[in-house]
Amino acid sequence: MEGLNGFDVAILVEGESDRAALVTLAERLGVDPAARGAVIVPMGGATNISRFVTRLGPRGAGARLVGLCDAGEERHFDRAFAQAGLGRDFHVCVADLEDELIRALGVAGVERVIAGQGRERSLWTYRRQPAHRSRPADRQLHGFMSNEKERYARAMARALDPDRVPEPLAAILTAM
Repeated sequence: MEGLNGFDVAILVEGESDRAALVTLAERLGVDPAARGAVIVPMGGATNISRFVTRLGPRGAGARLVGLCDAGEERHFDRAFAQAGLGRDFHVCVADLEDELIRALGVAGVERVIAGQGRERSLWTYRRQPAHRSRPADRQLHGFMSNEKERYARAMARALDPDRVPEPLAAILTAM
């Protein structure tokens, strides 16, 4: 958490893939977080939220806190924000960040992103494995990208039409 001086807004995200997607979207949309006094802080997992709220929030650095989390981690954010006396100024991805981006781009759009990364043959191999054959295409894509979440979050955000930014991500960009 070093090097966070001079910010007014700390955007708390679960991990590096969330940060990568937000930074990429901000660049594409001409939003400069630093110029707006905002910093995007990956926490290394949602269970670390209390430590970051304490350190950066009203009882620490005094920053306005905004968060982004997966639906399964919402309870951690609820508890930490409530314990700090903060409102519910965080946004929840329907399932997770990757799910939001897959829905926004569509299966064909994500397949183009993967092809653009030179990984279409690997995707084809992944899909042919018995454990994945019967899964819906969006779940196959989600599973395929799981070991390289940061890379694909950045690539999907780069490919995303600015008019199709998922609501939780758009809300974070607005909070900057």
